[in-house]
Amino acid sequence: MNLNLLLSKIVFLFLVVFGLSLFSCSDTIENYYLAVPVLTGLESPDKFSAYWYAGEAEITSYELQQSRYGEIHPGEAVLIFVTEPFSKKKQVKLDDANKAGKDKIDVLKLNMTKKFNTGIYPYSMMLSTFTPVNRKEDGPTLKVTASAQEWCGHSFTQYNLDKNSYDILQYSYFESEGDVKSKLPKATLEDEIWSLIRINPALLPTGNFVINPGTFFGRLRHTPFAQTNATGALVDLENGMMEYQLTFEKPARSLKIQYEKAFPYAIEGWTETYVGGFGNGSKKMSTSAKRKKRIKLDYWNKHDVKDEKLRELLQ
Repeated sequence: MNLNLLLSKIVFLFLVVFGLSLFSCSDTIENYYLAVPVLTGLESPDKFSAYWYAGEAEITSYELQQSRYGEIHPGEAVLIFVTEPFSKKKQVKLDDANKAGKDKIDVLKLNMTKKFNTGIYPYSMMLSTFTPVNRKEDGPTLKVTASAQEWCGHSFTQYNLDKNSYDILQYSYFESEGDVKSKLPKATLEDEIWSLIRINPALLPTGNFVINPGTFFGRLRHTPFAQTNATGALVDLENGMMEYQLTFEKPARSLKIQYEKAFPYAIEGWTETYVGGFGNGSKKMSTSAKRKKRIKLDYWNKHDVKDEKLRELLQ
């Protein structure tokens, strides 16, 4: 074989291997899905594995009607669910799950986004939760992050589980809200309810219990970090749908999430009701979301210009 040709092939192979090794959202994820873990505490482990370890995320778009400043603003919400390898110690996604040993656990990650306009300026909000799939062995949600961006400024909140409490960091452009370090005792998180539905609705708390309210609510209402009493109830809507009803004591508020009774318990919509607005403009209003489209795909590999047409599938 010609020496120059041989060297060219060697260089080509090196570039291919190097290119595949570059860090990205998809890094090592294909290998991760080749090794489905032993799942416990699930109603249908085989169905769960087939659906959530197929190398795809589930992406659902919703028509959003967001309560803000005493009015209802149209917008869009998106829920993205995907399983990922997670470091229990560092509470971050693992770069190489195969080298993590006992530190590796499997989580169902939720990314929730909301986008809506209030008059001339836009709001963009994002919530991420990292909830162990094997809740019995690996415990409750390990981490929550939430951010909000609008023309006045932006804010960021993070919860990290530390034994019997959640360590909280908050950064905000408001003087009274940032920068803050705080703690809350370990309890059910409102922000993990969405993932508990998808993992196994039997995990949903019912009756009276203590809850750590959601980060989106705290951001929009500028409430301090504080636990409150809540009541949970499951209601059969008799049309193949279930509704989880959550009622908060202080501040008074309700959240109702509609989801399919059968696996994979897809979330079809929700309604959140509380007193919105400020001062004399305060009144009870409801934020609602209704499903538009749902798709499953490996979005982390769909980042080229030609892939933009896929967004039409969510409209």
